Amino acid sequence: MAEHTKSSITIDAAPADVMGVISDFARYPEWTGEVKEAEVLSADAQGRAEQVRLLLDAGAIKDDHTLAYSWVGGNEVRWSLVKSQMLRTLDGAYVLAPLDGGKSTEVTYQLTVDVKIPMLGMIKRKAEKVIIDRALAGLKKRVESQSPPKSASQA
Repeated sequence: MAEHTKSSITIDAAPADVMGVISDFARYPEWTGEVKEAEVLSADAQGRAEQVRLLLDAGAIKDDHTLAYSWVGGNEVRWSLVKSQMLRTLDGAYVLAPLDGGKSTEVTYQLTVDVKIPMLGMIKRKAEKVIIDRALAGLKKRVESQSPPKSASQA
């Protein structure tokens, strides 16, 4: 079984606000850095993406791949690779946990990547960690820049 890498971050926003940014694939190029294009190919009855095509440019790695998404309640989304030019495996998840009565959210990002070219496990895990850390930092910045500060009357 392939090893995975995971990391967490706390975002000062409700889980629904965080999931709103995660599920808005069309805007990924605005905040993710590596994603240059995102196109929802199919959606479920609730309008949530089931398959998404992503054009990735992460310097040494450029890829056009399609991911299949599955939504678990309102606080978890998982994805797996459908097709890719460079990747053999790309499995991941965002799991959201409300904190402070739902005013903030712990976001855990888990990722397993396997490339078609040979790569040492240590280097692969370091790359996974960089991808996760950049994604979480970008997500935090994006969500917190969109969330209005909570006043005492909103609490």
